[in-house]
Amino acid sequence: MPWKEPALPAGDEPLSNTSGNQHFNDVLNARYGRRAVLKGGMQTALVTLFAGTLVGGVAQRQPAAAQSITDSITDSIVGFIPVPVSEADNVVVPPGYRISVIAPWGEPITGTMPQYRLGNSGADQGMQVGTHHDGMHFFPIEGDDPWRGSSTDGLLVMNHEYVEPRYMHESARGQAMDSDDFPTIDDNTRDADEVLKELNGHGVTVVRIRKDPFGNWHTVPDRLNRRVTGLTPMELRGPVRGTDFVRTKFSPDGTMTRGTLNNCSHGVTPWNTYVACEENWAGYFSNRADEDDSQPREHKRYGVSYGTSRYGWELAAGGADEYVRFNATPTADSATGDYRNEPNTFGWCIEFDPFNPERVPQKRTALGRFAHEGIVFHTAVAGQPIVCYSGDDARNEYIYKYISSNPYEPATAGGHLLDEGRLHVAKFNDDGTGEWLPLVFGENGLTSANGFSSQADVLVNTRLAADTVGATKMDRPEWGAIDPNTKQVYFTLTNNTSRDPEDTDNANPRGPNPHGQIIRWREDNNNPAATRFDWDLYVVAGDDTGPDNLTGGRDLNGNPLPYEAMFSSPDGLWIDPDSRIWIQTDMSESVMNTNPEYVMFGNNSMLVGDARTGDIRRFLTGPRGQEITGCIMTPDQRTLFINVQHPGATTEPEAFAAGNIDGTWPDHRNSPTGYGRSATVVIQRIDGGIIGA
Repeated sequence: MPWKEPALPAGDEPLSNTSGNQHFNDVLNARYGRRAVLKGGMQTALVTLFAGTLVGGVAQRQPAAAQSITDSITDSIVGFIPVPVSEADNVVVPPGYRISVIAPWGEPITGTMPQYRLGNSGADQGMQVGTHHDGMHFFPIEGDDPWRGSSTDGLLVMNHEYVEPRYMHESARGQAMDSDDFPTIDDNTRDADEVLKELNGHGVTVVRIRKDPFGNWHTVPDRLNRRVTGLTPMELRGPVRGTDFVRTKFSPDGTMTRGTLNNCSHGVTPWNTYVACEENWAGYFSNRADEDDSQPREHKRYGVSYGTSRYGWELAAGGADEYVRFNATPTADSATGDYRNEPNTFGWCIEFDPFNPERVPQKRTALGRFAHEGIVFHTAVAGQPIVCYSGDDARNEYIYKYISSNPYEPATAGGHLLDEGRLHVAKFNDDGTGEWLPLVFGENGLTSANGFSSQADVLVNTRLAADTVGATKMDRPEWGAIDPNTKQVYFTLTNNTSRDPEDTDNANPRGPNPHGQIIRWREDNNNPAATRFDWDLYVVAGDDTGPDNLTGGRDLNGNPLPYEAMFSSPDGLWIDPDSRIWIQTDMSESVMNTNPEYVMFGNNSMLVGDARTGDIRRFLTGPRGQEITGCIMTPDQRTLFINVQHPGATTEPEAFAAGNIDGTWPDHRNSPTGYGRSATVVIQRIDGGIIGA
């Protein structure tokens, strides 16, 4: 059966990069040749690719026939018996492990502690755990260090990426609705309290969790429990603060905004704060100017809607200001009389202190404005600058790096280090080298002659700046992770379906790229602040039998992955203190368990890799209709937290109307609503040992 492009996952951006910049597939095939990347030559290509592996000191094995996953590699740091592919509506982990569930969507954590039910009000949702759990971190309760301290007591801080209105409202019952549809009133407005509920379902949850004497984890009431939502006041910091780009009716001086949306992955600073990242935020706004071409570039290049916004929040009955702001159409004589600039206050990284509820969250504009999947920080060294990386999760977008102007000093470190620095974008060269191109006004063509007026302009229009300097287009860069021992940086490239099979040529042999890959690099001289690097591929996802020469399923040595270890669409990524690489998948609900090219992978899952040996094993499979995302351990590595997002999202509209829900995890028959709901999974070894070993 010929390849059929899957529908974009809910909320993902339409293709908006029309620049002529080189695509990463051009680079890959210039380096290794199209024939070497096509099926039948992949082994040769990847053995050549990794002959000079960045790990160093490891003898490269010759390609071999696919082995059984049970043929263990004796020196692997991955020590569990892998689990098979699954389509079941539950979470499966290896023998010797146990799971429990905490902090599901709707669990009360603060205020009047309203219990979860379908009839919860918008205000109720603001006192409950949000929905569609994503990136998260466990902060030891001492509050001194994000990686050291208690392994039995701490704050779980997690993002909530988006909502599914059909699962939130009584008014949706019996209607044929898909995961992005929302209920409306007869006059085509929206119920204002339903909009409030959806806004409060977004954002971040901070909740204290504690392990009891029997080894079970629980959420507990605490003064630090709180919600950061789509309505929380936030301060703009960095070069964009106070400029004309962000002046609005709400903040005429351009210093404040309200809320954070579509928070996917996250970051953790060396000074013990949390960074939420705004990903596919643009579709939440509508700009109904007379013609689409009249949209300003800071709207059009990011995909601000020309029609009704993603959830139609601007249609809320009553016309309250907190909802009207999602209409970015100019309606007044100046920007301070309307919300034409409201989209410019989104697309940033937001820093806040989980241990200080009184501190206003701050959007750090020096880190750039795009669809931030997350942000990952290199280990901070006294006297050296802060270095962090972020991927722009959209097809044909870029990977970025920030280097602070001032050095890190433990006694004085804080968010100010994220306000003054140089943002860079990656260019991957054909010969396996790369360079970080600065996005600085006055350099590399970022001048008034090319339409840039200031550093604030460069940052508000980060994508256009990256287009201008010649960055390399990537296949949806998502999560990043840094190996604490080798200092290599890894990034997942989930997939890219923007190229049709008939468009393949010597420069683009994997078109479309439905399964993705993981790239990695080492900075020059292992210096995080270097502006040059060497790169290779850690793994090419997919299988080795796909149609139309769609090939993959190869480990770092060029060996075919065993069938049980093959996977598609790598997304979440984390590397533990022992260098185990935890890989989470995000196949779209439009193809999972239905499209012939994806059926073999079953439900979304989590795998673990060993970069020294090439060993990759499936550690966990999730329930139906969901994405596995979020990954963090306690400091002693004996408790692992992961998130299950949007269970039941594969439910078709007609089935929803009939009450036939495809995925009711974790409550199943005990669900108060009959629906599934996102939740955090706690994973422990029965013998109390280190997870994954």
